[in-house]
Amino acid sequence: MRHNKKFNHLGRKSAHRKAMLSNMASSLILNKRIITTVAKAKALRVYVEPLITRSKEDNTSNRRLVFSYLQNKYAVTELFREISTKVADRPGGYTRIIRMPNMRAGDAADMCMMEMVDYNDVYVNEGKKAPKAKATRRSKKSAPKAEAAVEVPAETVAPVEAAEPTEETQA
Repeated sequence: MRHNKKFNHLGRKSAHRKAMLSNMASSLILNKRIITTVAKAKALRVYVEPLITRSKEDNTSNRRLVFSYLQNKYAVTELFREISTKVADRPGGYTRIIRMPNMRAGDAADMCMMEMVDYNDVYVNEGKKAPKAKATRRSKKSAPKAEAAVEVPAETVAPVEAAEPTEETQA
C-alpha cells in the first residue's frame, strides 16, 4: 500500500534527488526554459514554485532559505531581482509544462519543455481586454429579421469626371 507516499522519488537516493532538483531549479531560473522528462518536470514544479513565492518578499531570511535549496548565488540573485518583480502580482502557477511530441531515443521517456510563464513571448497577452458583455440566448421567433441589402445599379451612379486644370492650379 502507498500510504503517505506523496512525491516521486525518481529512482534516486535522497541526496542525489535533492542535488538534481537543485541543479534543475537553478537552470530553470537562469535560462527561463529547460527540456526534461515529464516526471522530473512535475517534481521540479513542486520544488521550485515555493521558492519563487519566497522571493516575492526580499529579506535576508528568505534569501538564506532559498540559497539552502539552490546552492547557486547567481540563481538566487536572478530570482530575487528579476523574476520576483515579474511575478509579483501572480498568485501562483509560475511554471508551465509543455509536452513535446517526440520521446527520448534511449528509453522512450516522455519529454517536455518546462518554462517560466511570464517569460514566454508566444503566450503574452497584449493588454488585458475588457470582458465581453454576456450575450443572452434568444429564440429565433423573437429575433428581428435582417433586412436584405439593397443593391444600387451601376448606371444610376454618376461617374466623377476629372476637373480641367485652371490657371490657379497650374501656377
